[in-house]
Amino acid sequence: MTDIVSADWVADNLDRLRVVDVRDGWEYDAMAHLPGAVSIPFDRFRKESGESEGMLPSHSQWASLLGPAGISADSEIVAYDDHHGVFAARFLVTAALLGHDPEKLYLLDGDFSSWQLEQPTSSETPDIAETDYSVDPPEATPLVDADRVAAASDDPDAVLVDTRDESEYAAGHIPGAVLLDWRELVDDETRGLLPREEALAVLESVGIVPEKRVVLYCNTARRISHTYVVLRYLGFEDVEFYEGSLTEWEAQDRPLESGSPDA
Repeated sequence: MTDIVSADWVADNLDRLRVVDVRDGWEYDAMAHLPGAVSIPFDRFRKESGESEGMLPSHSQWASLLGPAGISADSEIVAYDDHHGVFAARFLVTAALLGHDPEKLYLLDGDFSSWQLEQPTSSETPDIAETDYSVDPPEATPLVDADRVAAASDDPDAVLVDTRDESEYAAGHIPGAVLLDWRELVDDETRGLLPREEALAVLESVGIVPEKRVVLYCNTARRISHTYVVLRYLGFEDVEFYEGSLTEWEAQDRPLESGSPDA
């Protein structure tokens, strides 16, 4: 399970962590970064074209990013961005799906903007010893296909969750899906996760409870990455991840519903 950790925890453990900055490269260079952080911009670890644009990178693409960044299969990784953690969560979920031990993955609670208010930053590029990163995907994963997603809408023991915003949901969503904008689990002041009880209340208000199988989708699996990490952190055991999301669903000419969640 990927953990969500405070800035103080990261600061106290920097000597054993590989810190990954997934902001754009110019932000890393021009706006400083966490001490010791390496730059792996968000757009570099997604497929860039074709029907699977935005989806998981190839094994070789992933290894070619992590090895030069000094990351090995045994590294403890903390990732951050400057967008409440949503891009960093995508990096961490990608790592887990491609075989990195989830218990060695950490999401900064907050982002760069919240970090720099109380913690030191650096403009120095760290000296990195390149590794030979090996990709070894696990046999069991949370990934599900479109048929599994379609079945969830008629399953009373499941809840299908659209993590996009309300306007996107209203324009077209998978039939039977409830709306949970991923940002509803974020505290605007701290830029991190809502307190546990508040987060659980938000989830329960739309029928997302630990007793149900939760199936997540968005457009290209970025936003569901954040929700997935949060749900697992909160103790949800049965959470499924539709990597193809609406990009694949629409490419397969599957049905959509329109209208707001209150309609």
